[in-house]
Amino acid sequence: MQFLFLICLLQERKPALAIKSFALYFFQWLIGGLVIGLLAGSASAFFLIALDWATNYRESHIWIIAFLPIAGFLIGWSYYKIGQNSIKGNNLLLDELYEHKSPIPLRMTPLVLFGTILTHLFGGSAGREGTAVQMGGSLADQLTRVIGFEPENRRLILIGGVAGGFASVFGTPLAGAIFALEWMHSRQLRWKSIYPAFWAGWVAHWVCESMWGVGHTAYHISEVPSHTLSNLFWIIPAGVAFGLSGRLFGETSHFFSKVFSKTISYPPLRPVVGGLLIALFVWISDSTTYLGLGIPRIVEAFENPLPWYDWLAKTGLTGFTLGAGFKGGEVTPLFFTGATLGNALHGLIPLPLALLAGCGFVGVFSGATNTPMACTVMGMELFGVEAGVFLALSCGIAYVFSGKGSIYSSQDLGWKKSWFY
Repeated sequence: MQFLFLICLLQERKPALAIKSFALYFFQWLIGGLVIGLLAGSASAFFLIALDWATNYRESHIWIIAFLPIAGFLIGWSYYKIGQNSIKGNNLLLDELYEHKSPIPLRMTPLVLFGTILTHLFGGSAGREGTAVQMGGSLADQLTRVIGFEPENRRLILIGGVAGGFASVFGTPLAGAIFALEWMHSRQLRWKSIYPAFWAGWVAHWVCESMWGVGHTAYHISEVPSHTLSNLFWIIPAGVAFGLSGRLFGETSHFFSKVFSKTISYPPLRPVVGGLLIALFVWISDSTTYLGLGIPRIVEAFENPLPWYDWLAKTGLTGFTLGAGFKGGEVTPLFFTGATLGNALHGLIPLPLALLAGCGFVGVFSGATNTPMACTVMGMELFGVEAGVFLALSCGIAYVFSGKGSIYSSQDLGWKKSWFY
């Protein structure tokens, strides 16, 4: 990838300058990507260990959910008093990528880390990608303070931080790099960002999994049918459903955020009220299925038929949790929503249950984040390349039919804004 730089300069007939510039670029990002990967991978390892502890403790001490309103106040008050622009979360990373106003504050890392752990410990419905990405971007951007990079190099730092955070938290180094490049593009892909993204993503993944020994959940598609026209055709309606589901997920989160902002003027009280209602929901339903990450349910979606409404329940509860001001990511809940929706479609679409769950797993994610390439590669990293054609179709169709919606309000959708409504 980095050889593109050398080729471009050689075409200008400046071989000495080309070699010097290439060497500077290569070694600069060899070291830079290594540092970013070490920071992002280590942060993700600590986060995953803490998150696993919080989940296990909550499930063995259900009574702790009654204290979710108190946890909500602590989170809301912390962001209100010292969070400043950190409250924008992933959107702050996008804003800084596009406008380069000021370095991302280091306080974002501890705030989102402990905010997410508290959310999961006391029973909120949220994910982990947002936390890992924000930690990766925040930690990486501290290099800007130390070295004073120019805007173009700072862009590469942010992309490397996002790649490292995503790759290490999910165990998907290729998808992590592609996600950062695809998610953070601003109408065009800058080829200089390819090398830092892939290198930082791989280092972060290695640091988390090999150096710290933190593993990731394994998923398996037990049966992949032949690529007949009939089988491929059935992916079309499934992909449409996944795209609309991704759009619904994003709109739900934005809706609840607006409702809480309009009805409760004092920000720390929003998660208090939200926590009370979530705790009441758990008490009435007598179920914790839709709390936290929901990974056991996701794994089950690949194996056995589940209630058809699982995907709706997770969409609503996660949108409500994040809209109320609790912290965490959206991606794992999107995995939950997609896998259970694919599971529900098994009764209508004559394709293997696990394949539909896998296509939904990445398809809804693709529709909600507008990153079909990253989602396709992630699916192949998680489920195997055998299902690649089905996964790619699912992600592409979901991307199209999600319209101009996104779970990230600051995401630059470029030409897609002219599509649809």
